[in-house]
Amino acid sequence: MREAAQLALVEKLLPRWWNVPLYQAAPTEGFSRRPLIGKRELRENFPRNFLRPGQDLDALLAAKSVELEHTSGSSEERTAVLFGRGWWSEQEARVLRLNGFVAGVLDAHPRARRATLVPPVCNGLVCFSNYTSRTARTVDATLFVNQARIPFLLTAEESARMAGEILDWGPQFLDLDPVHGAWFALYCERRGIVFPSVKFILCSYEFVSVAHRKILRRVFGVPVFNLYGSTETGHLLMENERGEMRPSLENVYCEIVEPDGRGVGSLVVTTLTNEIMPLVRYRIGDLAERRERPYATDYLVHGRQRDRLLRRDGQPVTTLEADRCFAEADGILHYQLRQTETGECELQYIPDREPPDAQTLRRLTAQLRDLLQLKNPIASAPVKLLPPLPSGKFRLTCRAGS
Repeated sequence: MREAAQLALVEKLLPRWWNVPLYQAAPTEGFSRRPLIGKRELRENFPRNFLRPGQDLDALLAAKSVELEHTSGSSEERTAVLFGRGWWSEQEARVLRLNGFVAGVLDAHPRARRATLVPPVCNGLVCFSNYTSRTARTVDATLFVNQARIPFLLTAEESARMAGEILDWGPQFLDLDPVHGAWFALYCERRGIVFPSVKFILCSYEFVSVAHRKILRRVFGVPVFNLYGSTETGHLLMENERGEMRPSLENVYCEIVEPDGRGVGSLVVTTLTNEIMPLVRYRIGDLAERRERPYATDYLVHGRQRDRLLRRDGQPVTTLEADRCFAEADGILHYQLRQTETGECELQYIPDREPPDAQTLRRLTAQLRDLLQLKNPIASAPVKLLPPLPSGKFRLTCRAGS
């Protein structure tokens, strides 16, 4: 499918969504006239806001025709999500093949195994408050190895268990939260542990910093690719071999609304394949930038809207813009750049195997200070851990009170 055909497909699908209660009050003519929706609209009157006349959630679940999941709650409170059984795997398979290298590995291994290290929010698969057996954490071709919400508190015994399970499982790829993955990579590096079966690494679940990427590439020696999406929308963008985040045209129609002068705006998506819970013009809560090229369109994901910082002149600075300053700053595994209500900033970081030297820190904080147009220098300090949100995800940038 080409992008030019996408809007025509959306217009064709619209009449099928008119009987969804959430959309019945919206205009029936013209896609662009439909109002934006967010998580609040998904939560209100759920599941009756999506179920058609005659549908009953208990009956659908009993028949095993749908799956009920929940978002992590990083942007707002947790939100229930419905999709058809098997839908998640199908839409993921489509987006992964936007990367030729990944597609080649999957062709060579039709039942490719993965090992997953993610924040273990309770979702029926694995829960950080309920330590389950490896058998219970194995779902089809996926082994969930992580059971700790805060990776920096992992014991050597727990890390050894995780490494041993991955070696025994022999996965073709690792599916990582970048913070959990980078911390685990340091353990493997110290112990000289390698995973010969692993051909590539997927990073998803939250923003992937250049600091995380450097460590994952150094330790595991395989390509690292970003996979972007959300529980409610499915997978949306996949990084290809050129580093471009390409949209899955079969899965989603993307818009950038309210762009600023740089073209950075709110990412709004319309899902094209989830019949039980279609999302029409859904504001996902992230900032992105659309880049049109002669051969295709790709997107730069700038991070969560709530994580923006502010320059002295009031202009926003996104997580991506701040993170670019860390590209040449070796010695940092993970960080948080926090801005006070007065606009001043403090940088806390967790050191890599070798911590950054004084010159590196001076150069880094000077770059950040210039980016934010601050009067005063940015103080920096190493820390042993940075706490996650209740969802288990982390914030690289944040403003006080946000």
